[in-house]
Amino acid sequence: MKFIFFGGEPLAVPVLNKLKENNLIPTLIVCNPDRRSGRGQKLTPPPVKLWAEKEKIEVFQPESYKDESVKTKLTTEDWDLFVVVAYNFILPEWLLELPQKGVINVHPSLLPKLRGASPIRTAIKDNLPDDVGVTIMLLDKEMDHGPILEQEQLHLDETNWPMSGEKLDMILANLGGELLAEVLQAWVHDELLPQEQDHEMATYCSKLDKSESELTINPFKLPAGREATKMLHTIYAFSGIGDTYFIYEGKRIKIKEANITDGGTLQIKRVIPEGKKEVNFSDFLKSLEK
Repeated sequence: MKFIFFGGEPLAVPVLNKLKENNLIPTLIVCNPDRRSGRGQKLTPPPVKLWAEKEKIEVFQPESYKDESVKTKLTTEDWDLFVVVAYNFILPEWLLELPQKGVINVHPSLLPKLRGASPIRTAIKDNLPDDVGVTIMLLDKEMDHGPILEQEQLHLDETNWPMSGEKLDMILANLGGELLAEVLQAWVHDELLPQEQDHEMATYCSKLDKSESELTINPFKLPAGREATKMLHTIYAFSGIGDTYFIYEGKRIKIKEANITDGGTLQIKRVIPEGKKEVNFSDFLKSLEK
């Protein structure tokens, strides 16, 4: 099977690991360009590139698909299929038409529910556990619109919901990788029949708005009941992608860990006060009383 893997963070590397376990190794890996990050603004490769280099797989990092040299690079060989996982670029139509068996996408929701940019984090923030799962689909020119090859729901209940976005990212990435490995082998042997989505049932999500990560909190009187539950879902949704915070005495206090008590009150456990190291919330409160 000769295929290209187009991948981005945070899902791509766990999916690649699952493919490797099943001896499904891409010929070429396409990922985001190196970017400057951190205080020193050091040029940093994405994790997908590091994975590819470790496995001695060729890497390609286009800045744009309008460049003719990119088209030349990807059209000089015949491809069985492409796989797309959390890739930041929208693939142009000419690219979708290249591989013999089409372009397969791993989407972390139960399509047609939660089409769009942030299905995992939206499911957490909006309390949609029934929409959590993975869909393996064929890409077409519309967003998350193509026919479904396979999907699997992640069964959640009060013992494991809500969970942090970082944790759910990894669970769905691993589930998606396992399902993808099964689908790829069945698809190339013509053992799967694509099923059109019920487009009338489609729901949509956009990228989370950073303004929602600021919470209105009095650290000495935390919310309870419905307000606490809604706030916890927001905290979990932003976990690892900027995190939520509140302002106290002009300082930003980032929330790193929280839950709900048996009495239904929000319980903050770990915070990072502006300009300081991460501490227990109880110690943070003591520092305010001094």
